[in-house]
Amino acid sequence: MASEMAIKTVAKSMAPPKKAYVTFLAGDGDYWKGVVGLAKGLRKVGSVYPLVVAMLPDVPESHRRLLISQGCIVKEIKPIYPPENQTQFAMAYYVINYSKLRIWEFIEYEKMMYLDADIQVYENIDHLFDLPNGYFYAVMDCFCEKTWSHTPQYKIGYCQQCPDKVTWPADKMGPPPSLYFNAGMFVHEPSIETARKLLETLAITTPTPFAEQVTEKRIKHA
Repeated sequence: MASEMAIKTVAKSMAPPKKAYVTFLAGDGDYWKGVVGLAKGLRKVGSVYPLVVAMLPDVPESHRRLLISQGCIVKEIKPIYPPENQTQFAMAYYVINYSKLRIWEFIEYEKMMYLDADIQVYENIDHLFDLPNGYFYAVMDCFCEKTWSHTPQYKIGYCQQCPDKVTWPADKMGPPPSLYFNAGMFVHEPSIETARKLLETLAITTPTPFAEQVTEKRIKHA
């Protein structure tokens, strides 16, 4: 009986973690180097969770092997394309970011933290996985960045991170713009149902210069 319990304990300790970091990779460019840097950063700060790389089929085998050698878990995903005539974005490469929505399909994990591949981690952030379940966690975007230069909030200097800096002129411009979060880092709980709703929302969402960020924002407010 004791030996049987010991075997079960060992098996449980060797079971795959139910939480993981996740990032996104596409193409044969140098973006894989950012993923390597992210993996090394997480390792350096002592993270206990693995880094999953959601990648499109066009990532070369040589890049995949390099990521595996860094301890990454590579998962190929099927591309998601925007609806027809919805490809005008603040940055040309944003169009491929719709495929990032596939990470909601990684239901082998109960909670994941998405990090863009160009993010550097300087201290352990594993504690963010301990945030209460049932919520989507993200950071508000800054309207002061150049990618917002086409918007009225950028032109008048209004920023949702510092709403008291410039008051939104509701008398002239109506209600203030909806809150936007930055899709470069967030904590989510994979769910096939949520993945389905995201794709359904994508099909009916008016295009914006920020691709998948608006689709994610709308489903979180639904």
